[in-house]
Amino acid sequence: MTIRRILATSGGFNPGPVQQSVRVGTMLVDALRATEKARPRVCLVLSASGDADSYYAMLYEAFNAAGCDVTQLRLFPQPSAPPEARLASSDLVWVGGGSVANLLALWRLHDVDEAMRVAWDRGVILAGVSAGSLCWHVGGTTDSFGPDLRLIDSGLGLVPYANGVHYDSEAQRRPLLHRLVAEGALPPVAYATDDHVGIWYEEDEVVRVVADGDVNVDTGPAAYRIESVAGDVVETRLGVGQPIT
Repeated sequence: MTIRRILATSGGFNPGPVQQSVRVGTMLVDALRATEKARPRVCLVLSASGDADSYYAMLYEAFNAAGCDVTQLRLFPQPSAPPEARLASSDLVWVGGGSVANLLALWRLHDVDEAMRVAWDRGVILAGVSAGSLCWHVGGTTDSFGPDLRLIDSGLGLVPYANGVHYDSEAQRRPLLHRLVAEGALPPVAYATDDHVGIWYEEDEVVRVVADGDVNVDTGPAAYRIESVAGDVVETRLGVGQPIT
């Protein structure tokens, strides 16, 4: 039986050996291992950054160093490959950060949204950071429109929750997410991640919280479940590696 999996993160990488380089963090090492392939096929999708060449170069190097065969799906100036064929033939898709609003608009224009769903249904691990985390959810908070964060509610909805990213490093994130959940502008359950933390979904269930390296489970970065309960918003801390209840 195929299990559909998503790794939604505010991280993924650690500093590399030289300036302007990165290496995959622990949670991505584990995700690559979860493909059960000796040399996983990784497809980079960096639509949210406008397919920035420097971003591709940095991630190509990181995934090559991790022993992967790396390809890409660019949308500028035109799709670099048929989206469904490219994504569904991968073992892991990594979606980079940037503007989630632009990403979603471009994906729908070029049918990448449906291609992502096909890949997910076939067991390809979908993963990403920031915009590449928000996109799998119903919506969340975004700086796509300017420095004041706003609602985004046009996500793919592969999992039926709202999402918050960079929860510990951007002051507007927590209060806005709480307000949007309380008002019903977003689903009544949201999941958020601090920097360098990720959430694994199997189907639509959160199964574990992971990080780019070792963290203190009590005081270090974490994930959070935010729920609307009887008119109040309740936030529950989900420590890295702790059981999800």
